[in-house]
Amino acid sequence: MPEKFISEGVEAALGERLLAARPLGGGCIGEVYRAELSDGSTVVAKLDREAAAHLDREAYMLRYLRENSALPVPEVYHGSETLLLMEFVEGESRFDEAAEHHAAELLADLHGVTDAAYGHERDTLIGSLNQPNPQRESWTDFFRDQRLLCFADVAHEAGRLPAEDRERVERLAGRLEEFIGEPGPPALVHGDVWSANVLARNGSIAAFLDPAIYHADPEVELAFISLFNSFGDAFFERYGEIRGIREGFFEARRHIYSLYPLLVHVYYFGGGYLASVRNTLSRFGF
Repeated sequence: MPEKFISEGVEAALGERLLAARPLGGGCIGEVYRAELSDGSTVVAKLDREAAAHLDREAYMLRYLRENSALPVPEVYHGSETLLLMEFVEGESRFDEAAEHHAAELLADLHGVTDAAYGHERDTLIGSLNQPNPQRESWTDFFRDQRLLCFADVAHEAGRLPAEDRERVERLAGRLEEFIGEPGPPALVHGDVWSANVLARNGSIAAFLDPAIYHADPEVELAFISLFNSFGDAFFERYGEIRGIREGFFEARRHIYSLYPLLVHVYYFGGGYLASVRNTLSRFGF
């Protein structure tokens, strides 16, 4: 039973007794529960008894964001391969204009955290998939090899991306420099900003959840938000006021960058996401 597994972990890690554990929705990494403890506190417990979801990596990413940025994320109390205990944050994934403005300000600040190379000091996760981050000086090389080609292979090997579509991705990747070029300094990105991964309360953002961090062209974050309609015009207007959005993003680059999350979703879900990959490739003549 999950309650027994959580109870043992809570007692060992926090020295408290588990009073109750209720399932929470959302997330594709492990099972998620709201856990009430004997000291009156509430924590979120994620568990994966087969150690296949790499919960220790999620713990690392949350801690990295807390230590290296001002982005609000839950505090991690315990993180292992099989159990993650973290702060419970009240909020809803619904955003008024004030919350969208706040989200833009927080992400613009996050994107001001830079590094010397694209990628990251270690591999991270996107969902439960390994997200490889070998550090590279060239953004085009990194995005081509570690995002487009890598995840086209992942989706193809899973039987979700046909060989002819894998070849189309490869042809576009071979000409990637023409479409994205080399942006500014490598920026820290959350990497998985869809609405269910953001909590708001009283017109402010309370927390960003389930990160997929690495250092990138920050436009990959904006493309993800645009693709999944995480936020609307108020977000982009405020973000543009703070950091600016380079010409050509909405017309072209956001579609190129959207291929990465689309390929991830092809791996997980197939179906309509494959059609979206094909439509994007056709848009650029591939």
